[in-house]
Amino acid sequence: MALIGPSLMCADMGNLQESILKLDQAGVDFYHLDVMDGKFVPNFTLGPDLIRTIRQYTKKPFDVHLMIEKPEDYIDLFIESGADMISVHAEATNHLQRTLQKLRDKGVKAGVALNPSTPISDIEYVLDVTDYITLMTVNPGFAGQKFVPLMNKKISKLKTLIDNEGYNIEIQVDGNIGYQTIPGVLENGAGMLVCGTSCLFKPDISLEDAVKNLRSFIANQQLEAKTLVKMEEK
Repeated sequence: MALIGPSLMCADMGNLQESILKLDQAGVDFYHLDVMDGKFVPNFTLGPDLIRTIRQYTKKPFDVHLMIEKPEDYIDLFIESGADMISVHAEATNHLQRTLQKLRDKGVKAGVALNPSTPISDIEYVLDVTDYITLMTVNPGFAGQKFVPLMNKKISKLKTLIDNEGYNIEIQVDGNIGYQTIPGVLENGAGMLVCGTSCLFKPDISLEDAVKNLRSFIANQQLEAKTLVKMEEK
């Protein structure tokens, strides 16, 4: 079953504690926390103090997505704040291999993130120190953007590379992941879904019902895919 990770930058910041408790009760798998510095992307979002504050409200993994320049300088700060997983952008550091290795040495899952236009070849030689890869399916910085269609092809190519090389690496997708785009990303090999305003944080539905509906939709999609494979094998 694909994993559901609410993007907390899309949550109601005035009721963040309540939202986390509701999402926990609904059974989400992890929380995605976007950190933006106003330089690598043109926006500012969640910081270490907020992460440290909300850490007490859930035992679910915190997936911290560093959209900042020189992320290697801030790894210890975010680990101390409560991160269980940290992804750094290949475009944001000159020392990607060393940074990923440091994350692993510190006992957190090491992730590498790629912007839509960044080729997969840029991370081919760090796969041995990578636990998950975050493919941006929109240009990072803001919620509510449109899915970049060619990203399905990119997911498929990355999945093929991982399988051919024999690595156990999860593919995470981030950006306009909703009912229209989920079938395609699942079909092409994504297993971790960062979910925001496209499917979870909606004004006309409770968080509990949104998670329930999304979980049911994903289960049906994956069941249909398995059924199709069995039919093709006969």
